Amino acid sequence: MEGYVMKRIVSLMVVFILLATIVVPSAMAREGGAELAENVKSAILIERDTGTVLYEKNSHEQLPPASMTKVMTMLLIMEALDQGKLSMNEKIRTSEYAASMGGSQIFLEAGEEMTTKQMLEGIALASGNDASVAMAERLAGSEQAFVQKMNQKAKALGLKNTEFKSATGLPGKKDYSTAHDMAIMAKELLKYDGITKFTGTYEGYLRENTEKKFWLVNTNKLVRFYPGVDGLKTGFTNEAKYCLTATAQKDGMRVIAVVFGAPTSKDRNAQVSKMLDYAFSQYKTHPMYKRNYTLGKVTVSKGEKKKVEALTSEPISILTKKGEGVEDVKQSVVLDKNIKAPVKKGDQVGILKLEKGGKTLVESPIVAKEASGKATWWTLYKRSLSMFTKAGE
Repeated sequence: MEGYVMKRIVSLMVVFILLATIVVPSAMAREGGAELAENVKSAILIERDTGTVLYEKNSHEQLPPASMTKVMTMLLIMEALDQGKLSMNEKIRTSEYAASMGGSQIFLEAGEEMTTKQMLEGIALASGNDASVAMAERLAGSEQAFVQKMNQKAKALGLKNTEFKSATGLPGKKDYSTAHDMAIMAKELLKYDGITKFTGTYEGYLRENTEKKFWLVNTNKLVRFYPGVDGLKTGFTNEAKYCLTATAQKDGMRVIAVVFGAPTSKDRNAQVSKMLDYAFSQYKTHPMYKRNYTLGKVTVSKGEKKKVEALTSEPISILTKKGEGVEDVKQSVVLDKNIKAPVKKGDQVGILKLEKGGKTLVESPIVAKEASGKATWWTLYKRSLSMFTKAGE
């Protein structure tokens, strides 16, 4: 009976009947009208849940991202926290190398310790290069090894026009990326709800009850001056000019706007604000699932746990023009049948698709809720014995 139920889950097809019509994501990119980002080298505007491009300008042009590089740094930190490889309260020691970073910093001294939480505050608000390198060394042993992880993650996300040379984006390192790739990194980072508690804070203090009290002010002024903005990262070097990867949420819809190469911080903020205004005035998100929603269980062959829960890996929504609804959206949940131990928490175990008229609107990985290592020979023997006993009955 249980095997039959699993087969039903694997082949599950559910039809959602809502109200009016659906606009296909590929057709959502803005056509005609006034330019939204006139005075920048490149730009892009996407809806977070679907990844739908609402506007773009030279979005695949390779450019220096400056401190927007730290979007990937923060992504790997949040990923390690989610996987239990790091904790918010762990104290991170600052090496002499990390303390020697120039540019934006929180003035860490060699040997000084701060918690992961404090380091994240220093990165998210003050764009601390020293804090970024201290975290890189904690997670990978060295900044160089961490950069390899950054590029591996970029490759895993399908980013073809990004290469990192540092955890900071400091001038002279020759990091490069694109507006498109930076938006995808931001989309991935925003899977972790906790990140906006840092990036959406306007000001705070480090070493608050000491003589070295340090006031943090968010380099992203839109956090204070544009309602709904709660991240993500600014950037500036003489070569890159003024850059920003921003995100805002309103009425259940979250969007991401990226600009590269604005001549001033005022221009940077104005162009991003214009893109956000456009998104919120023209589009609406219809939420379907929250992240970590259970979609069933998968069987793990020779696993210490025979089954693990399968979860949504990110928030899942459908996007339409304002005033339009959705109808006849077909959902298919396909869970892998041949999963072999070991399985790690977060490993992909299936796929969720939302389709309309044969066109895919959303395709999102389904992931394992927990790990299941390889079962011991004794465990496998007891299982086989149990199956033999039940068969005999």
